[in-house]
Amino acid sequence: MAALQVPHYRVAFDDRAQHLLRVSLTLPAPAAQQRLSLPVWLPGSYLLREFARHLQDLRGTQAGRPVHIEQVDKTSWIAHCNGTAALELSWRVHALDGSVRGAWLDGERAFFNGSSLFLAADGRTDGPQHLSLGRLPAGWDVATAMRRVAPGGPPRFEADDYAELIDHPFELGRFWCGQFDVAGVPHEFVVTGAWPGFDGARLLADTTRICRAQVRLWHGRGKPPFKRYVFLLRAGDDGYGGLEHRASTALQAVRTDLPRVGQFAGTAADDAGYQRLLGLISHEYFHAWNVKRLTPVELAAPDLGREAYTQLLWWFEGVTSYYDDLTLVRAGLVTPEAYLRLLASHLQTVAGTPGRQVQSVAQASFDAWTRYYRPDAHTPNGTVSYYAKGALVAACLDLTLRRDGAGTLDDVLRRLWQLRRPITEADIADAVAAVGGRSYRAELDDWVHGVGELPLPDLLRSMGVSARTEAPGLAGRWGLRVQEAALTGVRVRHVLRGGAAEAAGVQPGDELLAVDGWRLRRLDDAAAWLTPGAPATLLLTRDQRVLSCRVAPGDTLVPTWQLALAKGSDGDADTTARRRAWLGA
Repeated sequence: MAALQVPHYRVAFDDRAQHLLRVSLTLPAPAAQQRLSLPVWLPGSYLLREFARHLQDLRGTQAGRPVHIEQVDKTSWIAHCNGTAALELSWRVHALDGSVRGAWLDGERAFFNGSSLFLAADGRTDGPQHLSLGRLPAGWDVATAMRRVAPGGPPRFEADDYAELIDHPFELGRFWCGQFDVAGVPHEFVVTGAWPGFDGARLLADTTRICRAQVRLWHGRGKPPFKRYVFLLRAGDDGYGGLEHRASTALQAVRTDLPRVGQFAGTAADDAGYQRLLGLISHEYFHAWNVKRLTPVELAAPDLGREAYTQLLWWFEGVTSYYDDLTLVRAGLVTPEAYLRLLASHLQTVAGTPGRQVQSVAQASFDAWTRYYRPDAHTPNGTVSYYAKGALVAACLDLTLRRDGAGTLDDVLRRLWQLRRPITEADIADAVAAVGGRSYRAELDDWVHGVGELPLPDLLRSMGVSARTEAPGLAGRWGLRVQEAALTGVRVRHVLRGGAAEAAGVQPGDELLAVDGWRLRRLDDAAAWLTPGAPATLLLTRDQRVLSCRVAPGDTLVPTWQLALAKGSDGDADTTARRRAWLGA
């Protein structure tokens, strides 16, 4: 297609004080009734984001004459064109979304996903798309994985189609940037907002080890499926998360989690915040395979104007959540003991969610659009995380295959990769059977579509890992999730189904004032004066009233899981060998 026939977008950054990105589109030879639309969600984040609510002042001209633009629904417009002269469109987008999913503009930086900016022109999304950027403030740089046209000149980019155009986020401003190589493929790491003393060399070295371990998992000595990869990390006072893209990821973390020069010389396990950051990096990089290329059929070519339902997020997010921390062990960044603490946290999360007995992890995947991103007081009682339980299902599959001596979940992933097409649950079951030498459909039906307890503790013991529970704090014993702060006191966030607090009549939103006549600062402080096994009188406030209730002791609702490497006689030679093959321990 000749360059003159290619849709050309432009983004300008002049209205930084108003946080308005100015966007324009030149569309050669438009249709007479040219339909335009903006996505309502973006791949990887399964909630209707309604990006059009930030769009304003949409105007169009042809040959200098105004074009009537009619809005037909919340996210679509029709431009009533006259003739084949190029349609010139302009609009503004309010950009003050500090997450990894939208757009941001202020005096210091800009960030955007194309899904929140670029109107799609009906009938013109399958071919090449061009993008140029307006004049940048002095000192600003641009970071993105999108192909740059004529590097060194004005910032101009191209994509093969609209789907690719909106799958490359942009970071603009002043930032730190480092490079490294994995299997002959260049990688970049961009960090915005780091404190002085940030140890970029340490971050690059550790990220390199993560990336090399994952490339080895998928391809052995081969190359990853992209020509270049970019990490875009914004460090701030708060926030944590990431969003995967085909050749990049947008990340968000608190700046205190970044490594600092001279901070420590050991493994990442020496610093919990840095370990969490490396786990996030590992998670999003793994998605470059598991969801961006190895994808469920329902998400292969989704309609971004409506929900795309799938029951397989337990696989695409859960398996990724299993491998993100496991990769840290394989890369030598955490010890096996530290990894087991991370796995125990998934066990703890699921054990503390009564909703696991109500909703299967397949149904949780399907309900992501209405539940996962919209938590409320009832969430832990009515649903289960497809991240956390999905990771436990992945661990059960991996350890079952290893116990049977037939293969590993690594082998399953590589077999699925060889399909070179979107997959179904039947494909997963077939791949597991091919690796394991027998059908595992009964286990998959039970673990994925059932609501029973997973056999992970027993499977861990077969790997030479002890799994036991300990008594939790007072919140776990009573079945509460609380928020503790100096100004708001002890506030109840969730009352777990079947717990002592529920039986006593405690409700979400209650402020807990005192236990047995003693003022609370932290809920666990009450353990110092409570009599074990005896009921307690709880003083609380609700709707400006002071109330009291009697909390009777009952069964522990949320036990604390502890995992550890078995020692000495706890594991025979075969068990130890299986554990070494799994954890290298």
